[in-house]
Amino acid sequence: MGKPTGFMEYNREKTKEQLPLERIKNWKEYASRLTDEALQIQGARCMDCGTPFCHMGIEIRGTAAGCPINNVIPEWNDLVYRGKWQEALERLLLTNNFPEFTGRVCPAPCEGSCTLAITDPAVAIKSIERTIIDKGFENGWIQPRVPTFRTGKRIAVIGSGPAGLAAADQLNQSGHSITIYERADRAGGLLMYGIPNMKLEKEVVERRIQLLMEEGIEFVLNTEIGKDITAEQLKAENDAVILCTGATKQRALHMDGSESEGVHLAMDYLTSTTKSLLDSNFVDGQFLNTEGKDVIVIGGGDTGADCVASAIRQNCNSVAQFGKHPQLPMNRADNNLWPTDPHIYKLDYAYAEADVKYGKDPREYCIQTKKIVADDGGRVKELHTIQMNKIINEEGYTYFEEVAGTEKIWPAQFVFVAIGFEGVEHALPEQFGIKVTNNKIAASANNYATNIEGVFAAGDARKGQSLIVWAIKEGRGVAESVHAYLAEHAIAQ
Repeated sequence: MGKPTGFMEYNREKTKEQLPLERIKNWKEYASRLTDEALQIQGARCMDCGTPFCHMGIEIRGTAAGCPINNVIPEWNDLVYRGKWQEALERLLLTNNFPEFTGRVCPAPCEGSCTLAITDPAVAIKSIERTIIDKGFENGWIQPRVPTFRTGKRIAVIGSGPAGLAAADQLNQSGHSITIYERADRAGGLLMYGIPNMKLEKEVVERRIQLLMEEGIEFVLNTEIGKDITAEQLKAENDAVILCTGATKQRALHMDGSESEGVHLAMDYLTSTTKSLLDSNFVDGQFLNTEGKDVIVIGGGDTGADCVASAIRQNCNSVAQFGKHPQLPMNRADNNLWPTDPHIYKLDYAYAEADVKYGKDPREYCIQTKKIVADDGGRVKELHTIQMNKIINEEGYTYFEEVAGTEKIWPAQFVFVAIGFEGVEHALPEQFGIKVTNNKIAASANNYATNIEGVFAAGDARKGQSLIVWAIKEGRGVAESVHAYLAEHAIAQ
């Protein structure tokens, strides 16, 4: 695939990014495309691997290895190299319903499993993928695919995130009639409100939603099952129901002062910011404004990084992000071997912005918050922390111990808690009488069926918090199972 000697002739070229000091002045996507010619050269770097691992899509010891939706990456890399963009699009859409999302916000485990990545920078798979789909829209190659027949079967999908959208897309193309129910005022789930605009502009999400509507999918917004429509009514009106509600129950912080004014869950901050941006370009004031404030983000993951980037754009006075683990190594650790995704130090977009604006990477490692202190009015004013040592004993058990003398007080008027998600919210599965195990909807890994006849579950609600690309895989998988379920029942009748 690609040019046989391309990986020896050409270097990896990074996606173009607006300079940090410029991009923090706006909420537009900070990354843009390379030229077609540059991407053809990047496609040329794809090696003629005997066994390409980039599209194997498995997890090894909990770490992703390859593309979960099994994108046939070498094939469309080769087509791009040869300038056959429309054919590359057709090949890409065979496995991926929404390349415009994954090409922007997927962490690209495919690149970590690229054979070239054993010794050199990986093929720029993500950049190529994004450009293929964007050119598809720009050139009119993406047109509504309206099914030529309808089966007469109705399916309700609850949740309009990537899993729900993928399931709906697949089933709609099979001729079933699909209605997606979303409790928010806009469709898209985490694509709309969980990912900030500078990573994924909402026009990109809205463009896809509009296309799905033109293809016959109905969206019902501002509607919560159990309040606006009962579970029984939904089951009675449909031949199958799919729950794709995500793992939206955020993990709260429980310590002295955590109820102080100014302490917020990260997703509440990100959601209010995006909604106000879309509703009024912040004129309505319906968002948490960190301008001129000292901000602490507790939690070292991507959601915390998005909080950092959002606070910077609001012109906060300072920002720090607390993580409990040590700084990642510059190169793969011995237990993080290829082809798993490399856990190495990276200066991602938010950290590069903070580094330029404030003169340092905002991340603090191996740090524990001991308490939050409020002023006389109940407003947070400071955090008390201590450094920790990560210890791995002879049995391989990991624990942390405090380092005496490292206590520190941090000024803060806003604290955003980004320590992950507990799992699915229980109210909805309880409405259906569905079992929940370990805060995940108990649904079969083989056919996504729950303990209630005709009710299925997929995505983070079933699997637990994961990547967008895994959600798409789940959506495609549950669609296949529901289609088979309906066919079996049609024969039985």
